[in-house]
Amino acid sequence: MSADWDEKFTIGIEEFDQQHKKLFGLINELETSVRQGNSRSVMSKVVDELLHYTLTHFSQEEKTLLENGYPDYEYHLQEHNDLLGQVREFKNNHDAGKSVITMELMGFLVNWLTNHINQTDRKYVPFLQKINK
Repeated sequence: MSADWDEKFTIGIEEFDQQHKKLFGLINELETSVRQGNSRSVMSKVVDELLHYTLTHFSQEEKTLLENGYPDYEYHLQEHNDLLGQVREFKNNHDAGKSVITMELMGFLVNWLTNHINQTDRKYVPFLQKINK
């Protein structure tokens, strides 16, 4: 269940496509760490990097959508906030020794990312292309 980048995830906005590729790579790195049975501290560092990069990507995407007056901005923002809340809660529990990273969590992350790109992100592409002509 690896998070392999595929061109079908390309939305046509280079900056965001590159960021999405990086997110796929970080999820793969976390999956590799899980499969290798790495220590909690090693996995925590990977989760930290994934969370940090996700925040960076979301921030840039949200800024672009807000600056351009994207009409579904609030919905998009809520999707981002919901995921970040779930990941932060998991990270806090993991760091406190209350949970472990499982393949089920990996599946959730892969599914969330692919669905978000293919459904939610694709919705803003025509809008941004239209106003940036």
